[in-house]
Amino acid sequence: MEASQLSPPVSGPISTSDDSIAVVVLTNNRVHLLRKCVENVLAVSSPATREIVIWNNGSTDGTASYLDALEDPRITVVHHETNIGQNAYARAFAMVSSAYLVELDDDVVNAPPNWDATLLDAFRRLPEIGYLAADLEDDPYDVATDYRYRIRPDEYTEIEVNGVRLLEGPPGGACAMTSRDLYQRVGGFRQNSKYVFWQEEPAYMNDINRLGYGHSVLADLKVHHTGGEHYGVRSVEKDVFWDDYWKKRARRAAVKRLVFRVPFFRRLNAHYGWYEPPA
Repeated sequence: MEASQLSPPVSGPISTSDDSIAVVVLTNNRVHLLRKCVENVLAVSSPATREIVIWNNGSTDGTASYLDALEDPRITVVHHETNIGQNAYARAFAMVSSAYLVELDDDVVNAPPNWDATLLDAFRRLPEIGYLAADLEDDPYDVATDYRYRIRPDEYTEIEVNGVRLLEGPPGGACAMTSRDLYQRVGGFRQNSKYVFWQEEPAYMNDINRLGYGHSVLADLKVHHTGGEHYGVRSVEKDVFWDDYWKKRARRAAVKRLVFRVPFFRRLNAHYGWYEPPA
């Protein structure tokens, strides 16, 4: 299916069912991980998952032939000629009609049976949460879990809300749920004309935050994420994004240091709380 044949983002009909789930997986040249994701994660999802879109971002490694051989009737495969990265989320979610939407990374290779129902049950019990992510199993070779368990474990605090154990802290998008209603209210996932890889999850969370909805991590659901060079090929697109990201951060930090050298600014900032002082 070509991109020109797709409906505009956020144009899908609202589902008449209140418990149906649609899962979207984006993949690019990682068939060795995608196969595990399909067999160990999608295959053990509950009957609530009625739609699965797997978007093949221009893979050249055998991904296409693997996907074309799948027989799960819930799965719709899109073969896109080029890699449009995270920008494919908006297009893929426009193809589904379920009441709840799940982002699932192709490098999530294991999850407990009925993981989607566990996520849905918790999400529906948390009316103030608009983006709920699964926690990650500890894997020292995975970049995300290294951050979660070793680099910044202090950023996660366990709390309980409405009988659901949560982790207050930055959620990732490896396996995360939102509702179609909220998704449509904020205009869905954004697309970025400059980058193939970029952080669409923080952008979405910022959008729902402005409507008064929060985000969190479900402590009682852990999935196995296998990101980074240990498990797959190096991503040039990610390198481009992160190189620009850290250059921008460095420029902003330099400007902030100059501003804080202006007489009386530090005192005024301490009073009004405009900015976090530079380290």
